[in-house]
Amino acid sequence: MKYDICSIPISEVFEPKDGCPVCRLRDLLESRMIEYITGAAMMEPDVRIETNKTGFCLHHYAQCMKQHKHLSVALTMQTRLATLDQQVFGNGMLPKDPVKQGKAALESMKRCFVCEQIDQNMSRMLENACHVWMQERDFRQLFAEQPDLCLPHFGLLTEAAERVMRKKERTEFCKQAAAISQRSLHALKADVDHFCRMYDYRNRTENTDWGTSKDAPERSVRFLTSRPLEK
Repeated sequence: MKYDICSIPISEVFEPKDGCPVCRLRDLLESRMIEYITGAAMMEPDVRIETNKTGFCLHHYAQCMKQHKHLSVALTMQTRLATLDQQVFGNGMLPKDPVKQGKAALESMKRCFVCEQIDQNMSRMLENACHVWMQERDFRQLFAEQPDLCLPHFGLLTEAAERVMRKKERTEFCKQAAAISQRSLHALKADVDHFCRMYDYRNRTENTDWGTSKDAPERSVRFLTSRPLEK
């Protein structure tokens, strides 16, 4: 394939110090892929062959539709539906066991072209982040100063560290990552506890102070899943 969505400098992801840096990386990769798949990819046969095989998940169909390029999405669906007609139903020409057809239908929903591309590139980018952490002392400090690291991306970072780091450096790196993620969890837990207390009638007065807890459930969803609630 002729595209490259990996050219995101590690510093660009970590320097803002606003939320989870790995969520920011994922969002950048996702934005570039969605823009590509609804644009230039329409004319690239090798990409269309892959999207015909895999299709997209609901989230990424929705992201594609938000680009307001409905013809591009429809062209992708046109050949995807034709592929499914052949794969699941035999294109109406061959008798098939309907139970097997049902299994083929379920199997066809397990993949998403955009998810797979993001996962592959995320893996490489997180390994790059580990290499930068090993090589640049300034980046170690920048990494330690991150305000947030959601639970899924804490896990992905430690997996990347296992793949590319030596034991001593891996232990230090993972301790830093764990400290950031646990700090986020503790702050959220305090806000959720306060949010729940505010629903006790004994705490409801004219001067009730919700503090930073009003959106604690929404922020907790993002911490637990790496994704905000769909609006």
